Amino acid sequence: MSADSTRISRKSDFTRTLSKGVRVSARDLSIQVAPVGAEWPDRTDLRPDVVLHGGPWLGLIISKKVGNAVIRHRTARRLRHAFAAVASDELPRETYVVIRAFPGIVDRSSTELAEVLRSALRHRKVVAAVRAASTEAEVVR
Repeated sequence: MSADSTRISRKSDFTRTLSKGVRVSARDLSIQVAPVGAEWPDRTDLRPDVVLHGGPWLGLIISKKVGNAVIRHRTARRLRHAFAAVASDELPRETYVVIRAFPGIVDRSSTELAEVLRSALRHRKVVAAVRAASTEAEVVR
């Protein structure tokens, strides 16, 4: 999983994911998951102008309440690492994920972060959204 190719960097992608995605709250973080179809043109209107490759895509929101710049960057690196370890098993490639970190996340170990992410991505709301996107893609074919 290449670092830059799987990051959400455009404001429009963050906005779409936060407004149309499924939200799951876990211990010390909140996750928004927005599966997009593998077909083109996109019937969900989540990506009207771009053909996607790679994925799943990750965006991070880590406020100053979490800590100073060093702590925020360390937290971001740890979250990206945990996401890379978990996402390939839990999510299809055509998925946007935004993680919002809360201050208590600094005290969690990397193993705990991976487990919290894994349990959040296995939540019934996320599974139902991913299933709905995949069945919609099969109907289009």
